[in-house]
Amino acid sequence: MAEYVLETRNLGISFGGLKAAQDVNLKIKKNEIYGLIGPNGAGKTTVFNMLTGVYKPTTGTFLLDGEELKGFSQEKINHKGIARTFQNIRLFNNMTVVRNVMVGLHNLPEYKCSLMESLFRLPRHFEVERTMRERAKELLEIFGLIDVRNHLAYNLPYGKQRKLEIARALATGPKLLLLDEPAAGMNPQETAELMDTIRFVRDNFDMTILLIEHDMSLVTGICDNVTVLNFGTTLAEGSVEEALSNPDVIKAYLGD
Repeated sequence: MAEYVLETRNLGISFGGLKAAQDVNLKIKKNEIYGLIGPNGAGKTTVFNMLTGVYKPTTGTFLLDGEELKGFSQEKINHKGIARTFQNIRLFNNMTVVRNVMVGLHNLPEYKCSLMESLFRLPRHFEVERTMRERAKELLEIFGLIDVRNHLAYNLPYGKQRKLEIARALATGPKLLLLDEPAAGMNPQETAELMDTIRFVRDNFDMTILLIEHDMSLVTGICDNVTVLNFGTTLAEGSVEEALSNPDVIKAYLGD
């Protein structure tokens, strides 16, 4: 087994002459909650987009459990074990809550049906459908969403939509979960509940988590280590306390 669940080696990307990210070196151990922080425009979501195949890195590479994934498609990277949520929630709004989670389960081989089985509604099609629904309900129970399982996703309050997005990501069976500003738009109570949810996911799903976040109370409350980016380059890395006390980091956030 590789020493790190995720390792990036001099990862970078340029758009024309603009270096959106360069020489990003992350080393994240199993079951770690790791923060990727920095001011707006620092390149954090760009890194997420490279790790999930939205963008193809122009320099460097990245490895999941020692396997290089650079150049893989979004679908293949997800199959290999990286799942994500988005800063702007992306649910299937006109699907029910339980159906949203079932979409994630389609990623797993045990829920695959042949074209023939699905087209002609053979017995295996209905068996897989039933099994998927039961597994989806188990996940919704964990996140306190079982009572709203038949509601349309867009009718959920904001905090529950966030939980649903995390549940759907977990349904794909990842090794590494990427959370892009999960506390965005949340009030303090919702943020506290989210922190409990993230810890629960780490502890009960044997999960490694990399998150982008501007809410420093959340970062200091749950992250084991962080990397601070600014203008696409690394300013500091290490424990939260070490990184946030770094003079260059203070200057990036607060100015001179």
